[in-house]
Amino acid sequence: MTTTTPPTPLPSPSTSPPAGPAAISLRGVTRRYGAVRALDALDLEIRAGEILALLGPNGAGKSTAMEMMVGLATPDTGTVSILGADPATATRTGLIGTMLQAGALLPDQSVRSMLRMLHSLQAHPMPMDDVIAQADIADLMKRRIGALSGGQAQRVRFAIALLGDPQVLLLDEPTVGMDVGARRAFWDQMRTVAATGRTVVFATHHLDEAEREAARVVVMDRGRVVADGTGAEISAIVAGRIITLRGASPEQVAALPGVETAAEDETSPGRVRAACTDSDAALAALFTGPLAGQVHEVLVAAPGLEEAFLRITDHTPERGHDR
Repeated sequence: MTTTTPPTPLPSPSTSPPAGPAAISLRGVTRRYGAVRALDALDLEIRAGEILALLGPNGAGKSTAMEMMVGLATPDTGTVSILGADPATATRTGLIGTMLQAGALLPDQSVRSMLRMLHSLQAHPMPMDDVIAQADIADLMKRRIGALSGGQAQRVRFAIALLGDPQVLLLDEPTVGMDVGARRAFWDQMRTVAATGRTVVFATHHLDEAEREAARVVVMDRGRVVADGTGAEISAIVAGRIITLRGASPEQVAALPGVETAAEDETSPGRVRAACTDSDAALAALFTGPLAGQVHEVLVAAPGLEEAFLRITDHTPERGHDR
């Protein structure tokens, strides 16, 4: 099997993170599951007050890294700390709050009764009215949890993460199951929460969220950090231009000179997205060749985080599951 050596991590963001102790620190962390190496001497430090997006393909090690941060897994080698405390202590005392994608809820309980029960178990609980407001769940409090939609259940999981008034929030795919409007509303609320000075780390497959919401983006692959910077800094590693258009098939566009790859745009059915090494040659052929007069809505843009992410992690995964 051919392997690809991960690229050298990008420099840290040009905007210096807030001063003070590290909110999350993983140093030399290695973790194996049998023959599977989920984390490979991982080094990652997140400063207090940062909003960081954690990206990576399936099997990159994101889930294992997040499990380490809350004490659900322990390293074979290396150290993990949360604001100077070990992860289990940080979780027990409410220093860190976690929103897991598949966090178990109590389907027969009302939202209010479940939150009250969990609220009573917190070492230093946030006032319940503040939890309800920050998670935007006032309209759900009387609802039975089993009757909630996927997006509504995610809002309740976010409320649970806030119950202990944590200084660090760890969010795993926080907007899964939400439509576009609900995702936008969630991030509106999250900006309010982040403005209180909390450290926010979120893993997502919505790269537009990472590019828009995070001041710092970390890309993991094969258990290591392979890129670290702002969304713009990571996007800048990809040269060329992106052309999107309607009126032609991906195969027709891929045959144009200067086009590296072409495929249907998953976010806009019927639209073709092409990565170009020479956009001038591609456009000239597009408007003077057989497709002239056929294509329309042609747009040219610089590559974004999605293209950089695909380029950085372009290899055949060597692990059989997403840890």
